[in-house]
Amino acid sequence: MNVEETALEFRKSTVREYFESIVITAIIALFATTFVVQAFKIPTGSMESNLLIGDHLLVNKFVYGLHSGFWSKLLPYHEPKRGDVVVFKYPNNPEVAYVKRLIGMPGDKVEMVGHTVYINGQALLENYTQYIDPGSSFEHFGPYTVPQNRYFAMGDNRDNSQDSRYWGFVPRDYILGKAFVIYWSFETPRDEYLQTSVPDRVKQFADVFLNFITKTRWRRTFRIIR
Repeated sequence: MNVEETALEFRKSTVREYFESIVITAIIALFATTFVVQAFKIPTGSMESNLLIGDHLLVNKFVYGLHSGFWSKLLPYHEPKRGDVVVFKYPNNPEVAYVKRLIGMPGDKVEMVGHTVYINGQALLENYTQYIDPGSSFEHFGPYTVPQNRYFAMGDNRDNSQDSRYWGFVPRDYILGKAFVIYWSFETPRDEYLQTSVPDRVKQFADVFLNFITKTRWRRTFRIIR
């Protein structure tokens, strides 16, 4: 084998190594986003003031895992619990993801009087809620019993949240994971989620590119979600 042939073989070997590395990296990334962690952006103000429009979250998709079968006993999975901030498929359109707080567990009797939520007749202490309209309240909502394998979810911004009070319960299989950290937060217009055209997307990208430093909410970076 002459020098040219040796050089050609070396280049082929190098290209093959790069290709294999890219494929393996893609597989690992796909596995991670499918089963372990996924990014999610807050599009509306339904979880204010805890989660703001423009907050970018990481969602732990592993924590709830498979809720039945062999692996659920072997790996450190646990069931969703009251107070968890979760991302789930919107029951009326599973292609859309929502983020809310779990309030009612399977079998719970949920009732709301004024600004107070009652679970099985006991007032729920909520230090995370926000009411933007002082005169707003549910005079009487419920009581409703949460079916098995279903959850009752509500937004923290109670006057501006389309949640289980309006569209019903969240199936267990629709829960994608638990939101656990804000990895980036960027000042975002309230109506941006409605602006989906190509020119709008270009404008949004340019806004981030030009104003990354000034519009990033640095104090919210790596904030743990509770």
